[in-house]
Amino acid sequence: MSEELARPIKVGILQTGRLGGKLGEEYGEYPQMFMDLFSPAPFEYRTYAVIDGQFPKHVLECDSWVITGSKHGIYEDFDWIEPLKNFIRKLIASEQPTVGICFGHQAIAEAMGGKVGKYVGGWGVGLRHYTDTNIGKDVNLLSFHQDQVISPPTGAEVFLTSDFCKYGGLRYSPTCFSLQPHPEHTVPFISDLIKERRSVQLTEKVADEALASINEPNDQDYYGRWIADVLGGKVTV
Repeated sequence: MSEELARPIKVGILQTGRLGGKLGEEYGEYPQMFMDLFSPAPFEYRTYAVIDGQFPKHVLECDSWVITGSKHGIYEDFDWIEPLKNFIRKLIASEQPTVGICFGHQAIAEAMGGKVGKYVGGWGVGLRHYTDTNIGKDVNLLSFHQDQVISPPTGAEVFLTSDFCKYGGLRYSPTCFSLQPHPEHTVPFISDLIKERRSVQLTEKVADEALASINEPNDQDYYGRWIADVLGGKVTV
């Protein structure tokens, strides 16, 4: 086997937010969470802090791409938002395997002509129930969001949905899809995140209900493996 064929797949992680503080120290920042999720996949990683204006020069710098979550909104007026949307459009056109999570889900939707906004129903936090039409079953995934896709782009296929989050998963091609929930989150992490945001972003009621939900069985591992397969070049639609 040639060296070219034997080399590991390089995954580019577009970092759109930071945890910081005790949570960042204990659990790692967003890129590390994805590396942990994909382990033991034999990937090499390169992180681009797009939140600081650090962008790849070309879509072929890496073999596949992940767009992380963020506390920011895709509709906010930061100088890195439009360059991110432009790069996403190049990724979609290139057919490079690309997966967006939470903010990344929203960023792809906006870049491709959809609309994102704060959901009138409030926060979606804790273990949430969805129907996945791709596999034909109901699933449980950890979520933490108030923004969501309000109107999907023309041509995007909805495959993950719930009463609370109608457009929870969107597919753009066999090599590009996005999810509103967080398969990279662990139960200990989201528990500490909810406790930290209690009475700051979340009401006591929302926080209590979310904490009560998170120890139910979930499908985090399944989606982690699926994302890793797509990033690794296995088209599974």
